[in-house]
Amino acid sequence: MKLSALNMSFSAGEQHARVHSRKSAGFLERVSDSTGGVIAGVCLFTLSVYLLFTNEGRAVRTSLSLDEGLSQVVLHLLQYFTPLHFVVLCCRVELYAPLSLWMRVSQVVDFEKDGETKTETTYTYNTEWKSEVINSRHFDEEVGHMNPSAMAVESVTVVAPDVWVGKLFLSSGLMEQINDFHTLSLKGFPAFDANTFLTVYEDYFYHTANPRRPEVGDVRVCFAYAGLSGDGMYPGSAHKVSVVAMQRGDQLKPFKTRAGDTLEILYMDELSAEGVFAKEQQVNVMKTWGLRVAGWVLMFLAVSLSTRIIYTLVDWVPVLRELVSVGLKLFALCVSSSLSLLTIAAGWMFYRPLMAGLIAVLALLPVLITRARAPAKKSQ
Repeated sequence: MKLSALNMSFSAGEQHARVHSRKSAGFLERVSDSTGGVIAGVCLFTLSVYLLFTNEGRAVRTSLSLDEGLSQVVLHLLQYFTPLHFVVLCCRVELYAPLSLWMRVSQVVDFEKDGETKTETTYTYNTEWKSEVINSRHFDEEVGHMNPSAMAVESVTVVAPDVWVGKLFLSSGLMEQINDFHTLSLKGFPAFDANTFLTVYEDYFYHTANPRRPEVGDVRVCFAYAGLSGDGMYPGSAHKVSVVAMQRGDQLKPFKTRAGDTLEILYMDELSAEGVFAKEQQVNVMKTWGLRVAGWVLMFLAVSLSTRIIYTLVDWVPVLRELVSVGLKLFALCVSSSLSLLTIAAGWMFYRPLMAGLIAVLALLPVLITRARAPAKKSQ
């Protein structure tokens, strides 16, 4: 079961602002900062190349492993993989106990005035439910916004030592995938004695006399469960799962594929073997493209930071500064796209050389077009 919080504010925000001044950075100082950006750009470039290169190999290995797993299910159903649709006979329980705490939100605005750079910081204080203690000693105004130093009740997760479907025990990896939690309903729960500080309100146990107006330090608790077994009575009907794993005796274990991956899949739903692997292929495609986009963004930032020093050298000329800024952004966009495609092509070289060659040609297309147009301009 799981105690959960809605992270909602229940008190009006308190605001105040502070303004700090500092001298505007000189030319040499800006150049020094830009040099640091070059170093950061080199680090981001290295990270981007590593991410893009390894992502392609991971995507191919995962796809091959899933194809191998599906073929094993079809050909050797009883010996290797077993798609299961049995009732889960044990459950996973989580307890989550948020605490009512002060929270500070800051909004920073920089502006130029009298030759100085001024920073105005506006602090807003609200009370919210939080699962971790917020240290109020770092608040700009601690007086009147002091938080407790420790949680009154610690959140905890309880997992049954043995969980099985049908007559087969689940491995720890499969048990961790049972995460479809449902809040335990407290409707019809008997009211507590008026002398106690416990109150039931909207599936929560509140340690306060008025749950609609809690004070800092109050606690609320709720429970949630996943992997429910039983006969369909309270709190609900038994959950069903679909599992893909290697059967060894009465246990379900991870399966090591020839491609090097491990298959150990559980879905909180009734699916066929083909349905399970189709979902996994979709997850693989989404993860692959997500990492490609992340790698390209890192590459773009790397090129932008590395060329920032050029902008710094001309930022004292207004018109030229704007032209250089636009040019550098277009340059970073083109270069990062080409370098990302070249890195992806290098990743495909070990698996599909023809595909790698086509991607490399696409990456070098801007260079080829530029070289092709150069002789025409000279002839004119």
